Amino acid sequence: MHGISRQCVSPIRPQRNARTAARQVPRRLESMHSLPSQPLLKAVLWDMDGTLVDTEPYWIAAERALVESHGGSWSHQQAMQLVGQSLLHSAAVLQAAGVRLEAREIVDTLSSQVIEQVRKEVPWRPGARELLDELHQAGIRCALVTMSEGPLAGVVVESLPRPYFEFLVTGDSVTNGKPHPEAYLTAVERLRLDDPSLTIHHCVALEDSVPGATAAIASGVVTVGIPHQVPLPHDHRMILWDTLVGRTAADVARLVDERITAVNLLEGAN
Repeated sequence: MHGISRQCVSPIRPQRNARTAARQVPRRLESMHSLPSQPLLKAVLWDMDGTLVDTEPYWIAAERALVESHGGSWSHQQAMQLVGQSLLHSAAVLQAAGVRLEAREIVDTLSSQVIEQVRKEVPWRPGARELLDELHQAGIRCALVTMSEGPLAGVVVESLPRPYFEFLVTGDSVTNGKPHPEAYLTAVERLRLDDPSLTIHHCVALEDSVPGATAAIASGVVTVGIPHQVPLPHDHRMILWDTLVGRTAADVARLVDERITAVNLLEGAN
């Protein structure tokens, strides 16, 4: 679950001017585009709920408590229909289930309960932190692209031992939530500020839900689906992994190499 409004992308580090950015982009990133022998992976875009952390049980518990407090009932099937959706969409569904509150009040109530639980224990997904750390060590840029709002995403990011994420794109920083591609397109444009040679073909998105995978695919980035709470359909535009356990930076980079090779072959044929 997640949420929407019109604030700015949340930076994790201070913005840099063009001269500083050019000077501080890691040498490896500067050389990737010009040297075919170098890996072409430039950035990994992480979904949060269900991919980086398993907060869905927290959301479901909060939803059930809210619906029941208004005299209704909330089934597991109903909860599964909200996985990966924006918080405002979810609020409308909860209103239809009998919650007599304004949408914004529903979002704030749910979010505060989930934040409280995350502060007690961050439920990391298997293999996620290990892959995140390896990407960081390899100099691959990472951004968080989530429909959760800034306060919750901030709590999760702050619990990490290193500044793995260059910036956050959250549900309250975009106009259109997943499955719309706006959040991913916003992340790519933000990455291009420091590296104009970066394209959608140099980026990989990691997603667990149908709305999230749909958004990533629509943006054009290489999309990896790691199903968790709900199954993901087979789609030739998406790579399916059972888990992130044992996955390495080389595994992710290989996907980009294959995409760019395919793009080059297609352009050559035309």
